[in-house]
Amino acid sequence: MGSVVIRNLDDAIINQFRTKAELNNRSLEAELREALAAQAPLTPAQKLALVEKVAAMSPPRAEDSTHLIRQDRDSR
Repeated sequence: MGSVVIRNLDDAIINQFRTKAELNNRSLEAELREALAAQAPLTPAQKLALVEKVAAMSPPRAEDSTHLIRQDRDSR
């Protein structure tokens, strides 16, 4: 498993998570882990944006060559 260090967090945010952790009978670390896990999955809009980004990096699709093949056949 990986580790992440988050610097310069506002003290109020840390205190809010400490309170949530206490209410949920968990450690601060467990509460933060749960919060991150809940936010990790991509939304449908984010998935679509990712597909569009990858598609933009891909070479353009070749056009359908059916008409070229027909032209060649007809020219014989």
